[in-house]
Amino acid sequence: MRDLLLSAIVFGALPLILYRPHIGALMWVWIGMMNPHLLTFGFAARIPFAQLVALTTLVGFAFTRRKQAFPLNTITALLVSFFLWMCVTRIFALNTDDVVNEMWGRVFKIQLMLWVTLMLISGRRQIDQLIWTIAASIGYYGVKGGVFTALTGGAHRVWGPQGSFIGGNNELALALVVLIPLLYYLWSTNTQRWLRHGLLFAICTCALAALGSHSRGALLAITAMVAFLIVKSGRQVTLLLLAPLVGAILLFVMPESWWARMETIETYQEDTSAMARLHTWRMVWTLALDRPIVGAGFDLSNPLLYHLYAENKEVTAHAAHSIYFQALGEHGFVGLALYLCLGYTSWRWAAKLARKTGNAETDCWVPQLMRMVQTSMIGFAVGGAFLGLLHFDLPYYLIGLIVLARREMHATTAGGAAPAAEPPATGLTHHGDPLK
Repeated sequence: MRDLLLSAIVFGALPLILYRPHIGALMWVWIGMMNPHLLTFGFAARIPFAQLVALTTLVGFAFTRRKQAFPLNTITALLVSFFLWMCVTRIFALNTDDVVNEMWGRVFKIQLMLWVTLMLISGRRQIDQLIWTIAASIGYYGVKGGVFTALTGGAHRVWGPQGSFIGGNNELALALVVLIPLLYYLWSTNTQRWLRHGLLFAICTCALAALGSHSRGALLAITAMVAFLIVKSGRQVTLLLLAPLVGAILLFVMPESWWARMETIETYQEDTSAMARLHTWRMVWTLALDRPIVGAGFDLSNPLLYHLYAENKEVTAHAAHSIYFQALGEHGFVGLALYLCLGYTSWRWAAKLARKTGNAETDCWVPQLMRMVQTSMIGFAVGGAFLGLLHFDLPYYLIGLIVLARREMHATTAGGAAPAAEPPATGLTHHGDPLK
């Protein structure tokens, strides 16, 4: 039944995508982040839905007049430069050709469709549609996992769809943590009561699912996000009183095994997983010193690298377990510098847009969205320090939201909306943002 439903949705949407290619960009996000084909049990699991949607979107993109020019700015220049540098490091990769080509192809498709999205999405309505798509795609696992955690008392870990970027418990937890601020943005800009109640339920269950994953990195990411909100908010006292209360309610349901795992943050020397990470990071640093420009190319879980650069040759090869060490090991100091510059520049742009007001139409939602994007970036920067999610779609779409919001802000302050922009979605307006 799932196979038939998914096939009907995708194949039924293809003609519409040709006419409205921005729908294809949204469907690509849905398929890429939710991976609905991995939830099927029959023939649909073998159909390349993502490729079909991407190709149809590109065909529609080639003929449509409803598109913008590619936004040329510092962020997109760094984004493209980082990808081009990955093309260079691919040539000098130490891994096998099939592994390198498979990973490069995956990264290429993600980046290409992100660039296409930046040209197809415009106006507040479509930007909100993009956020809703991201929220529904990842939030599905958060709501499902949060309910599961509540029913089982947190005795079992929450996992994502196997074979995807968020298949592991730690990876899913970080994705949910990053998603929560976007859910809050949708909640605070929506006036329909039933939607607000639903979004509030999604926020709570996503937080519970992140805790139910037993991920220590997710706990650190949540803590960093809460600290950022307390510092940046104009209502520090309220948040300082509310955060411990909400935290106590959420943590009340967690079992003793969860508390024992979280306590290993302080005693990491006795934890096998933590020590494996440190061993991997030392290996990556030694590798980077030997190959400082191009690194080792895609996929550091290569036994050859451990044989060449690890202190203990008998340790099993692992992934980098850190976006920073992954960038360094795969793409050298040049790649790491480009990645850090991309993150810093995006952060500065979001901070500037969060303070800027230029038009009544954008005074509320753009600064509000940028504050939430900054919060998500904090969570990913902290949680990603312990996970190899360098090529995960979600953080790049956060950057894309900054570019889209900046273009919309400039279009409205210049006296008119962007050519392909649509009117704001019905029912979306400023609604008591406590962070304003």
